[in-house]
Amino acid sequence: MKYWLMKSEPGTFSIDHLARAPRRTTSWDGVRNYQARNMLRDGLRRGDQALFYHSSCEVPGVAGIVEIVREGYPDETAFDPKDDHYDPDSSRDEPRWYVVDVRLVRKLARIVTLEELRAERSLAQMQLLKRGNRLSVMPVSAREWQAVLALE
Repeated sequence: MKYWLMKSEPGTFSIDHLARAPRRTTSWDGVRNYQARNMLRDGLRRGDQALFYHSSCEVPGVAGIVEIVREGYPDETAFDPKDDHYDPDSSRDEPRWYVVDVRLVRKLARIVTLEELRAERSLAQMQLLKRGNRLSVMPVSAREWQAVLALE
């Protein structure tokens, strides 16, 4: 099993939205970065777990844990001209964008804030904390995973 971090803006899709989804499961759609797409398509595997991270909000931080329940498949939102994530250059024959399905494992007892993550010395090399990192999907080492959850 591998570990990941997946970012979402809570105003668009929060951990609470996922908690209310049928079977607490949904597709992780709308990713429009090639590096993140490659991880969704080729890296995340069924049974892997990810930290659900709230970004671009008043208090960014880790809000919960999700499990990958379906591996990468084409992102249907790319084919829908009415969707905000529509991409006219993506086709069903040659899809450009991919999604995975995630299921909520649990919400954390409290949000572990970005400020707390930055203050934790053992997380100094975490990709999330590197300057200029804007990826919405990124790997997390087992050591980093344990360190984040210990802050809860």
